[in-house]
Amino acid sequence: MNNLFIGEGRNDMNLTVKILIGLVVGAVTGIIFNLFAPDAFQYVNTYFFDPVGTIFLNLIMMIVVPLVFFSIALGAAGMGDPKKLGRIGGKTVGFFLITTAIALAIGLSIALIVQPGDEGLLGQGDESYSAEEAPPIMETITNIIPSNPIEAMASGEMLQIIAFSLFVGIALAILGDKVKGVTKLFEQGNEIMMYLVGVIMKVAPYGAGALIASALGDAGIGAMRSLGMYMLCVIGALIIHSIVTYGGAVAVFGKMNPVKFYKGFFPAIAMGFSLSSSNGTLPLSMKSAQENLGVSKQVSSFVQPLGATINMDGTAIMQAIATVFIAQVYGITLGVPDLLTIVLTATLASIGTAGVPGVGMIMLAMVLTSVGLPPEGIALVIGVDRILDMMRTSVNITGDAVCAVIVDHGERKNGHIDEDEEMQATS
Repeated sequence: MNNLFIGEGRNDMNLTVKILIGLVVGAVTGIIFNLFAPDAFQYVNTYFFDPVGTIFLNLIMMIVVPLVFFSIALGAAGMGDPKKLGRIGGKTVGFFLITTAIALAIGLSIALIVQPGDEGLLGQGDESYSAEEAPPIMETITNIIPSNPIEAMASGEMLQIIAFSLFVGIALAILGDKVKGVTKLFEQGNEIMMYLVGVIMKVAPYGAGALIASALGDAGIGAMRSLGMYMLCVIGALIIHSIVTYGGAVAVFGKMNPVKFYKGFFPAIAMGFSLSSSNGTLPLSMKSAQENLGVSKQVSSFVQPLGATINMDGTAIMQAIATVFIAQVYGITLGVPDLLTIVLTATLASIGTAGVPGVGMIMLAMVLTSVGLPPEGIALVIGVDRILDMMRTSVNITGDAVCAVIVDHGERKNGHIDEDEEMQATS
């Protein structure tokens, strides 16, 4: 499973080039229409840009619920028998959840301070959308548990879907061989969803081009400034998280010089940037951690594959900033309950954000839905998402390696890694 996307680097790069071309062509086309032929733009937008973009958005929304259900259930089940998780499992999951929450806090803080979004940027603003009043915090918490999970899926109640998926995944893990047929069915269902993700991403260049052309054709040059500010916010948050959170964690808890860490792990970081796939980079990530950073095979083979599934700090940063950005575009003020919902939803969603290109944008639609924002707001950010996806993938796999270094240091310090384990690691 982990090797599913190995060898697809060339195809991923071709897709990257195509999306960048679509982005540039769409942006230039939208600006030209806005400046020189605004009347003609309305016709072209009605019969081409808008339908193509809408179809692409519908394809994304179509796959959100089944993808979340299968992937999160399998992510929880993949941890194995809870009794066997022990020290390493507890430390690993705890580290991933804490750093994801920190990443979200960094992203939200930067977005709220910089405020990259201009109200009405999509040419829609308050005229076509009004936000519902956010429910009280306790109501949000109590509503996490669905009284009817089928109804929750039909209505797209993402927090409830995530909660039900976690319960199912834990049950699969505890029951083990008794339900191996069901687990196999879930694995096959997840394979189908991931195949569909790949199919949808093949039309991403056209969808992204149409969306950005429609948005810029309406908003003009003014949208470019906000889009640039959005990108700078995401890039800045990724850099801060990498240097401060990861650098501090590996120095304090892993007792390793951050410069040594990044130097040893750089080959994997570079590949992660080019592939935009945590799963595709996993073999090199594990090799770099074991050979360059001295992480034992026992720890590396558990922590890093698990991290490729449930640790998505870079994706969480994007989701936080994009959600605030889109709320600002629509002139919606996010209250404390909304911000807490974003943190909770994105943290739990990281369990199901599979490490392949393009899934982060699908998860963004889920986060937007959880706080009552229209998924149509993806129209602006999706155009540049492929560029940011390359950077956040590098951040995601770096977090996995940092966790491996910290867990390995603790295991060695407490004498839990012995010579037999080391012999197994070299065999």
